[in-house]
Amino acid sequence: MRPSADARETDQHVLPIAGQGLIIRRAGRTLLSVPDISLDNQGLIAVVGPNGAGKSLLLKLLAGVISADRGSVTWSGRGPSRSGYRRLSLVLQAPVLLRRSALANVTYALKAAGFDNATARKAASDALDNAGLSGIAETPARLLSGGEKQRLALARALAIEPEIVLLDEPVANLDPASTLAIEKMIIAARERRVAVVLVTHDLAQARRLADEIIFMNRGQIVERGNAAAFFEKQQSEAAAAFVRGEIVT
Repeated sequence: MRPSADARETDQHVLPIAGQGLIIRRAGRTLLSVPDISLDNQGLIAVVGPNGAGKSLLLKLLAGVISADRGSVTWSGRGPSRSGYRRLSLVLQAPVLLRRSALANVTYALKAAGFDNATARKAASDALDNAGLSGIAETPARLLSGGEKQRLALARALAIEPEIVLLDEPVANLDPASTLAIEKMIIAARERRVAVVLVTHDLAQARRLADEIIFMNRGQIVERGNAAAFFEKQQSEAAAAFVRGEIVT
């Protein structure tokens, strides 16, 4: 399942993704201040921290969706580019779906990534099957349940065979069955060597899935390290309070 030859010629690898001197300010407040960050295919990274810590801002910045007031983001040593989006997928908490069928949503993404028509339709059908959504292939996306929409968004993101997928709280407000289905999709992606960065407020989920933890607070990366070590002993009082379930300010 590969894009056309023309698309392959213009493909840009995105890993490693790096950020240097990243600053975002709004209304006189510094919302994000990250001197240095690098993402490679070294396992599943969970980004955790209290509300307003800057987790989603950082994810969107690294995905090239927004720009920093200062600093730079590079994909494989170069600035974010249109061709790089064939190798990177972003799934938001509230997925943006086309007013088309579930199958057409995935097919459209594959065509945009350079897959020919026949290959795109076959790959889209396989993606829905892997997500347990083949039964709703012709259903308009707007009629799907919240869990089905999120699984469709993730299936679409993974269908293009990205190097990395960035997930912004993909199971927020979903029931346990939908959460389990999405976690299985994430695990399967990692088994296929897709790098995964997962923003989550669910520490139990981070424990289950993560190889590495990034803990953020007040727009800064306070801790980063092995997940098992992080949950065993936090290196900062803010992280310790967060793990204890306390309000972190």
